[in-house]
Amino acid sequence: MELCGQQQRILEDFMQGLWEEIGEASQFLRSRWQGTASVGLILGTGLGGLARKIRVEAEIPYSEIPHFPQSTAPSHAGKLICGTLQGIPLMAMEGRFHYYEGYSLRQVTFPVRVMRSLGAETLVLTSAVGGMNPHFQLADLVILEDHINLMPDNPLRGINDDRLGPRFPDMSQPYNQKLLETARQTALQMGISAHKAVLAAVPGPNLETRAEYRMLRTIGADVVGMSTVPECIAAVHAGMQVLAFSVVTDMCLPDALEPADIAKIVAVAGEGGQKLERLLLQLFQDHGERFRVRPSVH
Repeated sequence: MELCGQQQRILEDFMQGLWEEIGEASQFLRSRWQGTASVGLILGTGLGGLARKIRVEAEIPYSEIPHFPQSTAPSHAGKLICGTLQGIPLMAMEGRFHYYEGYSLRQVTFPVRVMRSLGAETLVLTSAVGGMNPHFQLADLVILEDHINLMPDNPLRGINDDRLGPRFPDMSQPYNQKLLETARQTALQMGISAHKAVLAAVPGPNLETRAEYRMLRTIGADVVGMSTVPECIAAVHAGMQVLAFSVVTDMCLPDALEPADIAKIVAVAGEGGQKLERLLLQLFQDHGERFRVRPSVH
């Protein structure tokens, strides 16, 4: 019983440490930016161009923010941009963190916690993915409607801190359906092809084998990626509404699979990113009020 008590205290100290780390990072950012974010935006591989559209009020390298990890992935700038986009106050991560970089999922999702602490009620996620649905093409946009979590860990594992969210958050609709449909309608009006898709999240960093692509497609995934799902889980836990976009950067059809060309993947991400940039700008301009509505917390 004594051992169990010690373990309990260790875990409680661990969770208290997370709460304090969030507070320290938030306090530092408040000293550098006096705004209050409505939206947290995470920009994935090749998608940093949108950052140049933000009316910047503060630009802070991750290395200066207490307890922030450092981004090591190619094309990830590694800085937090605070300002407005189409009049909406936001915090944008120009580069994210991944499990494959060696970080725990608690570390990967730490910025989401900080964004929520600073007022963000909506999380907009972007990423590059491999396309397994034969109806998709390179540089197509997809809007996530659901996911399959194949990560070997969970950002909520451990004693729950009720100040951050409920012990068992509901995941029946991890991605906000109203925002999803609004984004689809906006894309349609703009003549941009945007498919609904289910994402399979894998740990990486290696890409998958032919047999693994067949398995992922069989269990219901349209695209595969190495991010997004941990951040989504943490955001739902925190009571945020989530909207997630991905760019199809390589086709993962087992019977026509080609060796991965990372330079090509980044180039295609940039091409699709231009379409996503236009879509998000229009979405924020026409439907800004939807990104300021406080979601209900279960």
